[in-house]
Amino acid sequence: MAISTLQKLTSQIHRLPSLSSQILTRSSATLTSSPSSSKKVADRLVKLFAIDPEGQKREVVGLAGQTLLRALTNSGLIDPDSHRLEEIDACSAECEVNIAQEWLEKLPPRTYDEEYVLVRNSRGRILNKHSRLGCQVVLTPQLQGMVVAVPEAKPWDIP
Repeated sequence: MAISTLQKLTSQIHRLPSLSSQILTRSSATLTSSPSSSKKVADRLVKLFAIDPEGQKREVVGLAGQTLLRALTNSGLIDPDSHRLEEIDACSAECEVNIAQEWLEKLPPRTYDEEYVLVRNSRGRILNKHSRLGCQVVLTPQLQGMVVAVPEAKPWDIP
């Protein structure tokens, strides 16, 4: 039954040349626009370097659109339990990183909320201009090769 219905519909489409060409045009337009809207994972890779607390340089791979925190967590440089939510309201600055000077200009400036969290958690120390919250830095292809330092845990952060 279903096969005969499908055959009838196919024959009707072929009898109407204008409808047939519209369907083909629409489907080919969809096919050509799909790859550009959804890039391959390889096209979204952002490779950067992180200096761990022991001073070792490690390659970190993230995806464009992903936060720096997620990339550092996936590579094992930041404990995933230290920062459960990637929202500024839940941030307690355990994801604080230091960005190399040449990459600071390529990042948007700190938001008021990010500045507030960094100052609140500085515990009286002078805030480093290189300090950023990993949960607030979104990776882009322009950040390919960026160098960040993951500081060692502060005494008040260690359980």
